[in-house]
Amino acid sequence: MSAEQKSLVQQKYKSIEQSGKYVYVFACHEDEQALCQLELRTLLGADAVIEARYAVSVRRVEPSRSPFLKLRMDVAYEADSLPELASQLETLTVRGATFKVVFAETDTAVSYDRQRNVERELGLGLRGKAEMRRPEQYFAVTELGGRWLFGEGSYGEAVWLQHQQKPQNYSTALGTRLARAVVNIAVPEVAGTRVIDPCCGIGTVLVEAMSMGIDIVGYDINPLAVRGARVNLDHFGMPDVVQVADMRTLVPTHPTALPGSPEPIYDALILDMPYNLCSVLPEAEKLDMLQTARRLARRAVIITTEQIDSLLIKAGFHIDSRCTVNKGNFSRQIIVCV
Repeated sequence: MSAEQKSLVQQKYKSIEQSGKYVYVFACHEDEQALCQLELRTLLGADAVIEARYAVSVRRVEPSRSPFLKLRMDVAYEADSLPELASQLETLTVRGATFKVVFAETDTAVSYDRQRNVERELGLGLRGKAEMRRPEQYFAVTELGGRWLFGEGSYGEAVWLQHQQKPQNYSTALGTRLARAVVNIAVPEVAGTRVIDPCCGIGTVLVEAMSMGIDIVGYDINPLAVRGARVNLDHFGMPDVVQVADMRTLVPTHPTALPGSPEPIYDALILDMPYNLCSVLPEAEKLDMLQTARRLARRAVIITTEQIDSLLIKAGFHIDSRCTVNKGNFSRQIIVCV
């Protein structure tokens, strides 16, 4: 890294508050870069520094929420040199009997041997027993913008991967990885957020949302799809939250709301627009669905294989952000609307 590049990274890093910083390491396929960036901006906040393979934020997000996050470092120590950092760690108390120090690659390419040497050098100064296989506590170290950072490390678990093997599936359903990212884009804050998937299909979005503790309900006009969703939810030990209904007939306000109240019942909506490779949904029907979506929730993430910007605007939506996800010659647009 050149001196100019290092200075730029330092400036970005210093723009983050000097306390409560979190460094995230992530990875994604080139076809999912735009999706990954949109998800991370939503989860980590507009002030986060997001680079090619790492991010720095004041927000604390569990790595397992995202299909892209691999590691989170809770920054507790900073130093200009490795010896200075090692001296600071003399006061560190290890929680539990065993620990492991891992090197997190951020903005600087570091050789394998150098990474292992750094881990050993810092690990030797910690009070506790180093354990490589199943430590009770992980620590992470990295060099970022010319400064050394150290703190507790948390690895992400590929929860979405466990959901790929479900009893009911069909070829045009969202992949679990994409579904999980879409849920995070729709629901960056879990607590107190009520969500609806009005065209839930076999429940791929429902499973990902419920695995994160999100309060969500699903509807679908197709009884066979609802039956499949129930089978999938039961397979993963999740409650039945689906019903057969045309989304256009759903009541857009809470049953206990005051008469005439315009407030929607849901905070967020995820709508995978129906499509068929052999036929096209009439434009009037698509507009009707989008107008219903606008009444149902304050925030919506619309997934579509077609260009529907004019319909979104006509339905009363403002397009906040978007990305395109490609899979071979097949493309989906992920559109965030408010």
